[in-house]
Amino acid sequence: MTASARAGSARRPVRLAGADPLVVLARLTDRDRYLCRALAEHRVLTTSQIAELAFGSATTAQHRLVCLHRLGILARFRRYAPAGSEPWHYTLGLVGAQLVATETGLTAPSPAALRSRTLALAGSSHLDHLVGVNGFFTTLAGYARRCGGSAALQTWWSERRTAAEYGEFVRPDGYGVWCEDDARVAFFLEHDTGSEPLPRVVAKLAGYTDLADAEAQRRWLVFWLSGARREAGLRRALGHPPIPVATASRALGGPAEAVWLPLGSLGPRRRLAELGDEH
Repeated sequence: MTASARAGSARRPVRLAGADPLVVLARLTDRDRYLCRALAEHRVLTTSQIAELAFGSATTAQHRLVCLHRLGILARFRRYAPAGSEPWHYTLGLVGAQLVATETGLTAPSPAALRSRTLALAGSSHLDHLVGVNGFFTTLAGYARRCGGSAALQTWWSERRTAAEYGEFVRPDGYGVWCEDDARVAFFLEHDTGSEPLPRVVAKLAGYTDLADAEAQRRWLVFWLSGARREAGLRRALGHPPIPVATASRALGGPAEAVWLPLGSLGPRRRLAELGDEH
């Protein structure tokens, strides 16, 4: 073997997908385990979302994600893009799913079942919406990390978990509790892409009102909208509901920032933490 061939062989990554989870376990950090739990809950995250959630830089995240993929902890896919390239979408790999199942006391999926689940996710028409919802929360998590302890995404529930808890009344895209300084805001998220007719969106208010009455608790309902025109139209259609509702266009900035306008208010827009003043 030539020197160049030996060098190339040394550089070639060793793939350990399908390895014994007990062997792989020794290679995992607490952050890796946290990421596995997050993917078990939220199903899919892009590279940039994972960087916001758990890493100090995108480069560090990319390097670690490649390693976790080779270990079989994570699986990944990306779809065809006519121009440029789609980001990598990460989900649990076989070993990662086995480790999460061990932690939770559940039965791990078979390789065929996990593969089928990942393929279904990659081809789902719901994928962009799911990634958008997760991006809302990872942006909050990244902001909190950069604040050095003055802010925290205390709670982040997926659509599935929220439905399991409140599905008798509502099926929001997620539930969160945001803390910043001395403020605490609990909210249900409706991530609006503009695809639903406005009357259908407005009809969701009845369930949130019934839930608030049943629990004698008024959590915020926040609409994260695709643009200013959609936001203006929705605000007119919503009228004056008996629960606290705020809207924001994601073109205005990140969800922690001063982008939120409560119904009944003409401005100025508020930070997410400032909604707590009326909770």
